[in-house]
Amino acid sequence: MILEAIRRPVPGLRQVLADLSLVHVANAVIGFIFAASAPVAIMLGVGTSGGLTEAEMASWVFGTFFLNGLVTLPMSLIYRQPLVFFWTIPGIVLVGPALTHLSFAEVVGAYHVTGLLLLGLGVTGLVGRVAKLFPLPIVMGMVAGVFLKFGLDWIAALQTGFWIAAPMTAAFVILSINASIAKRIPPMIGVLVVGVITLAILGEGTAPDFGANVLARPILFVPEFSLQAMIELVIPLAVTVLAAQNAQGIAILTATNHNPPVNAITTACGIGALVAALVGTVSTCLTGPVNAIISSSGEPSKQYTAAIVIAFLALLFGLFAPVFTGMMLATPPAFIATLAGLVLLRVLQNAFIVSFQGKYTLGALISFLITLSGFSIYNIGAPFWGLLFGLIASRILERKDYAEV
Repeated sequence: MILEAIRRPVPGLRQVLADLSLVHVANAVIGFIFAASAPVAIMLGVGTSGGLTEAEMASWVFGTFFLNGLVTLPMSLIYRQPLVFFWTIPGIVLVGPALTHLSFAEVVGAYHVTGLLLLGLGVTGLVGRVAKLFPLPIVMGMVAGVFLKFGLDWIAALQTGFWIAAPMTAAFVILSINASIAKRIPPMIGVLVVGVITLAILGEGTAPDFGANVLARPILFVPEFSLQAMIELVIPLAVTVLAAQNAQGIAILTATNHNPPVNAITTACGIGALVAALVGTVSTCLTGPVNAIISSSGEPSKQYTAAIVIAFLALLFGLFAPVFTGMMLATPPAFIATLAGLVLLRVLQNAFIVSFQGKYTLGALISFLITLSGFSIYNIGAPFWGLLFGLIASRILERKDYAEV
């Protein structure tokens, strides 16, 4: 095993409380609200379109928060830096099209194999070599093709649910105009608050009936291992974890004077993915946006405390997953579509920038177009073929880009 050494001594409760400050608590709350709002809307949108029941989606939410909170807590403590783990949003979006022709048991089987793959790459230290096989522009071309639908759904919501989508969009624009304001009040939190107020004024949505289902009752899913699901999902899921998520989080932490343990992070993602798959949850990853928020201010050596606060918030959120799932599903479709579209707007913008500003642009374009088209062979979904044909085309037609590496 080639895991990075932990930072000793591991802080105890007294040390954590001594290092914790109001700045870290505030950053943690903001980061958690960001993770628990629009990204959850994306998850529930995919689950609804894929035919999952409310109980199955509540189990999914439990895994994404409670189990990833259990990964975040020890990792942030033993390496004494902010290492928040949640779930791969591109991975969730990849699952949407797959659920139209694969059973959820087959998807869960792909989750398990992805977890094993990530675990193997982490403990052997091969993660760096494997990541180099997939140029980031081509990967992001696939991601852009997958995410574009959410941007279009937001535009559609401005027409079909104007009085809900328009105020939320206006809040996003107003809070994004000034960088200092956006830093103090993240635009997506403003969008969420305005959206909730708008729903209350309009009297939209229905009151969820929780009954006795307040605490989480995770469902244990029996995986089905089909070759079709393995081909379609495993490599794209692993690539989104390593190239689209972990790479972003690692770059953010490195830029803020941390030294993220790449092999240990990948290993933690593998373990987290294997456990989360038991309750139907998509693969674990190191989050970029949340780690960016909690490492944006405060003394760097004490920013790990913000990650610990987020871990405890995630544990609580996961325990009450049925409540939050029911509340979100009770809102109008325009509310969820606007939340999801706006949170992915900058991500989609960045995907296009990374894909088409430098090398591998033709491969990225082919990857984007095939993914967007819904192209399928042997009932294997477009993201896999987009990535594969993008890589092949780039290798054949952009050999100069590879020669310069």
